[in-house]
Amino acid sequence: MKSIRNIDIKKIISNYRLFLILFVLIAIVSSIQPLTSGTSVHDKIGLSYNHYNNYSIFKYSFQHLVDYEDLYIMHIDDHFDLYKYTPTFSVFFGIFAVFPDWIGLNLWNIFNALILLGSIYYLPKFNNYQKGLILIIILIELLTSIQNTQSNAVIAALFVYAFGFMERKKYLLATLFITFSVFIKLFGIIGFALFILYPNKLKLALYSLLWTIILFLIPLLFIDIEQYRLLISSYIDMLKSDHTDSHGFSVMGWLYTWFSLEFNKYAVVIVGAILFLLPMIKISNYKYYTFRILTLASILIWVVIFNHKAESPTFILAMTGVAIWFIIGEKTPLNNVLFWSAFILTSLSPTDLFPSIVREEIVIPFVLKGVPCILIWGKLIYDMLWMKSESLAIESSDSIKEH
Repeated sequence: MKSIRNIDIKKIISNYRLFLILFVLIAIVSSIQPLTSGTSVHDKIGLSYNHYNNYSIFKYSFQHLVDYEDLYIMHIDDHFDLYKYTPTFSVFFGIFAVFPDWIGLNLWNIFNALILLGSIYYLPKFNNYQKGLILIIILIELLTSIQNTQSNAVIAALFVYAFGFMERKKYLLATLFITFSVFIKLFGIIGFALFILYPNKLKLALYSLLWTIILFLIPLLFIDIEQYRLLISSYIDMLKSDHTDSHGFSVMGWLYTWFSLEFNKYAVVIVGAILFLLPMIKISNYKYYTFRILTLASILIWVVIFNHKAESPTFILAMTGVAIWFIIGEKTPLNNVLFWSAFILTSLSPTDLFPSIVREEIVIPFVLKGVPCILIWGKLIYDMLWMKSESLAIESSDSIKEH
């Protein structure tokens, strides 16, 4: 009976259709809640807003774009907080903005859920059971991101898809997905680090340049050159002023809250970039799938833990990296402890399973949501530096089999 139960559980976890239905339902339920919650008064502004403000920011950015308005100033009649993305993303969001909110919000959340689902199933050399485990691990973080109507699940999916395309030598699509991630959030630029691992670097660079030009010019379908120039200038000014005193759930926040150390944020990012690149000196390991996918996991975690504005919905990226690292890696006692620390503190700590007093007095002040991901990233870099070629070869051929 015990073996039958185990087989049944494995079949359930391996069931693609089950996850498809589950992810769509999560997206719809996450949309219904804010759509039916009315409005509330913003403490600082004193005006009433809906409970899906991030979606409103994205939606109105398209309207502001076609109306020749500055995207990068406060539009308090429409939403609170600033729009912090490129004009190209505004054009992309016009796909959803043309619909009434009750349709557009559902479509946006379903898109986030399904593009991430599809990217995980596009990972090469993982069987459906392993892909199902990854989806279970990231489920709570996906829910957090979708409930905040954020774009982070899309960025995570773009990275994972780009890796899958690179592995299949579909370089034109791979470069499109990475380049588009940059046009959503600038930290997507770290995705270009994947190019280090693959041949045909000139072709990859030329494809990336092509997509950059195309994506950059797309807003000119809706505005003239002069207005675009003004928007780019305003966008740059916004980015300069956006470097606030916040540390977020990041390495900077960890150093500050745990050790009372405050370094220049750019210096911390530079150190993080150097540490990220250290394993790349082992050029002979590029041929091993395990090494390449660990690089993907490293990128997914890096873009969060070295982001001084990392917030809870951003961690769908980091936990996707953690899930890939854990599923592919050895289940040593240390790796198990690190993984379960991340699952509990990173994914579960923002939920009602943690009493509010624990979240407010311990989890948030001590950036406990970010600390396990920081430690896992350190372990991951260590593994990539010190794993022997013989071990990588065995794991690449045996431990991850495509069924």
